[in-house]
Amino acid sequence: MPLLVMKFGGTSVADLDRIKNAARKVQREVERGYDVIVIVSAMSGKTNELVGWVEQTSPLFDAREYDAIVSSGENVTAGLMSLTLQEMGVPARSWQGWQVPINTTAAHSAARFVDIPRDNLDQKFAEGFKVAVVAGFQGVAPDGRITTLGRGGSDTTAVAFAAAFNAERCDIYTDVDGVYTTDPRITSKARKLDRIAFEEMLELASLGAKVLQTRSVELAMRYKVRLRVLSSFEETDDNSGTLICDEDEIMESKVVNGIASSRDEAKITLVTVEDRPGISAAIFAPLADAGVNVDMIVQNISEKDYDDHPGSVTDMTFSVPINQVERAKKAMEEARAAGTISYDELNIDTEVAKVSVVGIGMRSHTGVAAKMFKALADDNVNIKVIATSEIKISVLIDRKYMELAVQALHDAFGLEQA
Repeated sequence: MPLLVMKFGGTSVADLDRIKNAARKVQREVERGYDVIVIVSAMSGKTNELVGWVEQTSPLFDAREYDAIVSSGENVTAGLMSLTLQEMGVPARSWQGWQVPINTTAAHSAARFVDIPRDNLDQKFAEGFKVAVVAGFQGVAPDGRITTLGRGGSDTTAVAFAAAFNAERCDIYTDVDGVYTTDPRITSKARKLDRIAFEEMLELASLGAKVLQTRSVELAMRYKVRLRVLSSFEETDDNSGTLICDEDEIMESKVVNGIASSRDEAKITLVTVEDRPGISAAIFAPLADAGVNVDMIVQNISEKDYDDHPGSVTDMTFSVPINQVERAKKAMEEARAAGTISYDELNIDTEVAKVSVVGIGMRSHTGVAAKMFKALADDNVNIKVIATSEIKISVLIDRKYMELAVQALHDAFGLEQA
């Protein structure tokens, strides 16, 4: 039988009525002749509740017990989904991570997949079961303990199963009806995309788009798993939602296909850092050790260069998530105290946002940067930092101009037009 993977997020299974609605979508695919692996998240809000209980009980908790507790939300949903399908006359069985088994590393709360043996599920399908409902977000470590994959891990679970079982497609059901050219809450001109390439989706996800977890897109791109994002709350057909696929499946793409934005950014500048071989490693190694996720990096000639330290100093600017500012500050201060780096000032700007244009068409077209910068200049938006890749240009700007910048760029690149 052809096989589909269908994943339902927390809002899609938030209560019994929504679970029944999701089950009807699964039933429809079974009636069309598919065997189905359903991946479910915990009911909306349940994981946060479980995490809160853990933190109240034990602020310095044992990560193994944390995983045992927070993974239980998915187990409840899987059982309820299976029962609902059985009541509809669909042969279904629920599976927890250890029963499949979903083998992972032992990194509790941040585990990664090792492998997913097919034998147990294949046997049940051979016995006549049409649906395997699998608890997402969880797996089993080599020592048999339950592990979890990090927040949003059910998306990654779904893609991993689609790869392991050679699924025809992996459908991600969520509270939006697809991937848009930008956040529809920022501009009403945002347009739903019919198709988008893996690389574009990966950039958008990493730059602030909340539709899919970044790891899930990475995995889909690696194993060529065709993903489809669509709404749990609307009637759907084969043309619904947005298909995320290989670039070869897209006949012609716009130069820019999407605008991403993130307001949770901060800019840090080390002023008058010694300019010598190895200074970048001396700065960014402590940040990595502290778990700080550095994004944009710019090195400049210091304003003090010619006055105080001719030819020997530089300024180093980088961006970090705003919730990691204190961690970054501490890492830099400790590195200076240890004598591995020196600087005159540590300047922190927490009133910035990141806006990015993304498109695979940028590889073969010139003038994208010029058009982007002119559109921002026309609206008097000043650029603080610029970073580029083959299919992306990102800028840091004052946070108060983020919505204005997104709207200006969306108009400049004509993204409202199909």
